[in-house]
Amino acid sequence: MAIVVGFVPTAQGRAALRAAAAEAEKQNLPLSVVNSNEGRSHWDPEQAEQLKTEFEAIEERLEAAGIRPSMRILARGNEPVEDIIAVAEEVDASLIVIGLRRRSPVGKLLLGSNAQRLLLEADCPVLAVKAD
Repeated sequence: MAIVVGFVPTAQGRAALRAAAAEAEKQNLPLSVVNSNEGRSHWDPEQAEQLKTEFEAIEERLEAAGIRPSMRILARGNEPVEDIIAVAEEVDASLIVIGLRRRSPVGKLLLGSNAQRLLLEADCPVLAVKAD
């Protein structure tokens, strides 16, 4: 069993990571940190390097706190929900943690909602947190 967190380098993603780390520490479970990129054309090498650097720093902080991290940057062409659910199934997740952001009603209608899909499709509980 493990905790899974969907991470993006935003205030919401960092809030989700903090909540997930707290749960992993409290439950003494490993933490799988997942960043899913569909492989869009706007993903450039500089962004990839920045994310890799941030992931390395996150891994060091988690290990220093006594948490066993598994860091995954995925660019398999899947939607983030698909990757997060696949990792959750692989590690037999007891909890998935995600960050939420405000969206307009039109934005929700046109773009869909990853959070809503995850809440409906995940086989385990999902904790949704807002940025500070």
